[in-house]
Amino acid sequence: MESTIETFDFIELERHHGAHDYHPIPVVLERGEGVFLWDVEGKKYYDFLSAYSAVNQGHCHPRIVKALQDQAQILTLTSRAFHNNKLGAYMKYVTEYFGFERLLPSNTGAEAVEAAIKIARKWGYTKKNIPENKAEIIVCKQNFHGRTSTIISFSSDHDSRQHFGPHATGFISIPYNDITALESVLQNHSNVAGFLVEPIQGEAGVFTPDPDFIKKARALCSKYNVLLMADEIQTGIGRTGALLAVCGNCDCTGHCERQEDTYSRPDILILGKAISGGAFPVSAVLCDAHIMDVIQPGQHGSTFGGNPMACTVAMEALQVIRDEKLTQNARRLGNRFRTAMQNYIDNSSIVLSVRGRGLLNAIVINDSEESKTAWNICLKLKENGLLAKPTHGNIIRFAPPLVMTEAQLDDCIAIITTTLSEFES
Repeated sequence: MESTIETFDFIELERHHGAHDYHPIPVVLERGEGVFLWDVEGKKYYDFLSAYSAVNQGHCHPRIVKALQDQAQILTLTSRAFHNNKLGAYMKYVTEYFGFERLLPSNTGAEAVEAAIKIARKWGYTKKNIPENKAEIIVCKQNFHGRTSTIISFSSDHDSRQHFGPHATGFISIPYNDITALESVLQNHSNVAGFLVEPIQGEAGVFTPDPDFIKKARALCSKYNVLLMADEIQTGIGRTGALLAVCGNCDCTGHCERQEDTYSRPDILILGKAISGGAFPVSAVLCDAHIMDVIQPGQHGSTFGGNPMACTVAMEALQVIRDEKLTQNARRLGNRFRTAMQNYIDNSSIVLSVRGRGLLNAIVINDSEESKTAWNICLKLKENGLLAKPTHGNIIRFAPPLVMTEAQLDDCIAIITTTLSEFES
């Protein structure tokens, strides 16, 4: 029956029976492998979004799929009412992988951000002696940390906030990439528990800050006894050409034995998406014991958090990143991509700039945020065999799986530049 249903029919099923909470590119996908996706009509595409950087290891990586299949036949879920034989091994593996002492397991990125906020507040009350219910967390404008009721309270996005109040208090918003603003708040607010920040703002259009922004923020947080909370849900796990975006260009495994100047170790690290290679919902909050141990039994929990399938899949997914040197590949191909795009932009009227790090990049289209130009370019890219999506109206994000080869990247660059040329004035 499904083989006779065309793309339109699948889309109509969603429209009639689902919440209208997304506006997808009109393509219906049914299969993926590596850097490729196929739709229900058999057309093949390059994936240049990677499920918002969840599929860093490529679609249906055989090692990750095998780990999931093997564990699914043994034990899937116990809840945290009991121990299971995978959780401890997972916690040890991931804390050593990233250089922290404790891990709190969860399922989605937004859930991990919520947990990090709770940890920071509890630490503020019990370790920094902030008066009860007075803890504040500094956030950045144009951030994207999820869409839960707490998180949207400090979102700059009108659609995320409007008609969903009353909004949570206790958040101070400053401009992104503004060290002066951060220091001003820290000087004048003694009840700040944490600074929650994306090392690169992905949803804001791959807004890449000054090279020393995170380093200076780290120094200020240390000076004022405030927790630096790095949301690396989209930027982490090799995407930016470093294991973590806070590592800059360092080749370290995360805990940075060499203590290079490029590494600004956060107090709380928030991970998701690619920690499972897109095969299973997995997220995590990592920090050291003196922070994490403020959480005691009954104060936080998740039925599916730390389930045996999630633990098994995540360990294999992270090992793939290391074994296949995907972080280094992202750095090398990212440089190649931005160079090629800049060469095109030098003679373009439709593209203003390219920005990014590693294989998290974006181009800024020469039109207003209210225009449909970027959307129409993405529709034409789809016709030409490449899938991408606009953000903020006039920005197109490009984030292919990190398993991409140089030849595949060059093929994609040709598709992108050829498509863009059709929109030149």
